[in-house]
Amino acid sequence: MNQRLRRLLAAASTTLCATASVAGCSTAKGSDEPSARPTPPGRYASPNPGSVNTYWIKAPDGLVLVDTLRTPDDARKAIAEIKKTGEHVVAILLTHSHPDHVGGAAALHEAFPDAPVHASKATDRAMREDKRGFYPLARSANPRFPARLTYADRTFEDGTPVRIGGLRLETAGFTEGESDTATVYYRPDTGDLFSGDLATGKVTPALIEGNTCGWLQILDRLGRRFPDARTMYPGHGAPGPARTLIDDQRGYLRHVRALVRPAVAPASPAGTGLSPAEQKSLVTAVDRAYPGYPPVADLPTIGQENVKAVARELAAENPAHLPTACADPAR
Repeated sequence: MNQRLRRLLAAASTTLCATASVAGCSTAKGSDEPSARPTPPGRYASPNPGSVNTYWIKAPDGLVLVDTLRTPDDARKAIAEIKKTGEHVVAILLTHSHPDHVGGAAALHEAFPDAPVHASKATDRAMREDKRGFYPLARSANPRFPARLTYADRTFEDGTPVRIGGLRLETAGFTEGESDTATVYYRPDTGDLFSGDLATGKVTPALIEGNTCGWLQILDRLGRRFPDARTMYPGHGAPGPARTLIDDQRGYLRHVRALVRPAVAPASPAGTGLSPAEQKSLVTAVDRAYPGYPPVADLPTIGQENVKAVARELAAENPAHLPTACADPAR
């Protein structure tokens, strides 16, 4: 076929595609037009201190919300933004039981009564038992935290895929890390990973449960479980590349552990405890290493509580038998 004939055929094909609804019509190179990319999740972040995220995912049948913010007042502000989409809300998902992620559930449930609240069985149990007494503590610190919680309408086993609103989400559960139990949600068709508080974006995390070693091991498992994850949508801070947020969270935890460990050595001034001077010095050192990192909780003493919890954890560890994930960075 000569060059002139090729040009005439290409032009004719282009004209047909532009003027007729022909099934299977393709470009001159024979490739189909790419399908439209899914709409990125919407996000509302409550104000600092203790800013928290809620997300809404556009599913075929409506919106799927992830987490509910700290208080009904915060949730109502998110509701105003969600309603601007004009979409029907079909479900609400919970990532874990911490007060700042479940306190707004009642307001969301009231605004969207047809949207059931979904949680893993482990998260639902943690909410109902509240073994650490976090909910009374939240009420004492913030009078806007609800007097009664709204629990899940539907529960599932961690690791079981969930189909909600015409959308399939993979799930994975983790224990003894940032929280006693946590669920992440992964959307395979987009690579979106909703991580709760397991990996957050440039914020001061709550280390008060004293399980940074467990958390570090979870981060390794999280990366292996979802190697194709592209964008992570954390419970606090801005979304970003999944691998970057995991690496940054790992780096933060390991650095704080390395800062605290010398202070709890038997030969240190307060032995395996922390003196007030050591506490103050460590808080200053962490703030200097991570300037401008807002706290995830509206707790004025979160820096001090963090270093105290890490100190207790490290004092109880045997450095000779630590998992690889928890070893201090090489100096």
